[in-house]
Amino acid sequence: MPRGDKGAYTDKQKRQAEHIEEGYEDRGVSSKTAKARAWATVNKESGGGKKSGSGRGKKGNKSSSKKGGKKGGKKAAKKSSSKSSKKK
Repeated sequence: MPRGDKGAYTDKQKRQAEHIEEGYEDRGVSSKTAKARAWATVNKESGGGKKSGSGRGKKGNKSSSKKGGKKGGKKAAKKSSSKSSKKK
């Protein structure tokens, strides 16, 4: 398997990486950097590609998602309040 091949990942992991990548690009990060960060995040949370066999399951680390959700929530709250004050 060539280096960088994403064939060993589940469909869910691929969707997660795509979604994370879009978020970084929305923030102004280059496409190449966004892709690298997205896959690094997926690897951190899930421990890498597909794992088969009994007893191989590990609890995922969702700290990155939690942190991103909090940041996005705070930013969205600021936007909505500032927009409503400007309308007056």
